[in-house]
Amino acid sequence: MDIEILIKSLILGVVEGLTEFLPISSTGHLILAGDLLDFNDEKAKLFSIVIQVGAILAICWEYRAKIVSVLSGLTSDRQAQKFVLNLAIAFIPLASLGLLFGKHIKALLFKPIPVALAFIVGAFVIIWAEKREHKIRVHSVDDLSMLDAFKLGIAQAFALIPGTSRSGSTIIGGLLFGLSRKAATEFSFFLAIPTLIIASLYDLYKHRDLLHVESDVASFAVGLIAAFISALFAVKGLLRYISHHDFIPFAWYRIAFGLIVIGTAYSGMVQWTVD
Repeated sequence: MDIEILIKSLILGVVEGLTEFLPISSTGHLILAGDLLDFNDEKAKLFSIVIQVGAILAICWEYRAKIVSVLSGLTSDRQAQKFVLNLAIAFIPLASLGLLFGKHIKALLFKPIPVALAFIVGAFVIIWAEKREHKIRVHSVDDLSMLDAFKLGIAQAFALIPGTSRSGSTIIGGLLFGLSRKAATEFSFFLAIPTLIIASLYDLYKHRDLLHVESDVASFAVGLIAAFISALFAVKGLLRYISHHDFIPFAWYRIAFGLIVIGTAYSGMVQWTVD
């Protein structure tokens, strides 16, 4: 058992869990952390995707009552059926664009400097969205129409650009489309369940030749558990935060983080992977 790999897996698991549901891009942080840890080969990229399941399990645990209620009512409860249909509709844009362009996006943009630029651009979008007047017409995820779900799906699709943030795109899109802060945030949580589980299973199957059961089980398990525990704290903290605050502090964090990456790259302080 390679202790160094386990430590790297632990660190990346914590990074994944803490950032997956905040509007600061978990993919961007994992790319940058992986670069610093020299854990950025093809298997590392697969690892970063698979450990998202740990973060998703945290959502499933936090909202277990809602999920059980929906699943038990699928055959008879129109509200449960509508909820699942909305998730399916919202999933379509990202899934379709991901299948068409995902390979090219990974080849061109899964690198520190493009990620840093996306961090900064995304920050200004958050500031712009928060400065607008919010006219709330949807107060709960159960009040979403199919058109609302589709628009949120389009917003989520922007997260194909690493550094943009899947949750951030969905939440800010929700605010622009008239959702309350709580409804937008919770829908981004629920939408993450099919989105990230399917993406993880797809990548795991597609790159199954990279896996070696004897050597990889421990590192993947450590990453999944770390992501689960840290995501629980992040989700609970975010739900408390949004009841009294906006997302502008996250925007300033994104700008600072992006400028640090660009500054260290061009000063030579950090040898980021740029080609």
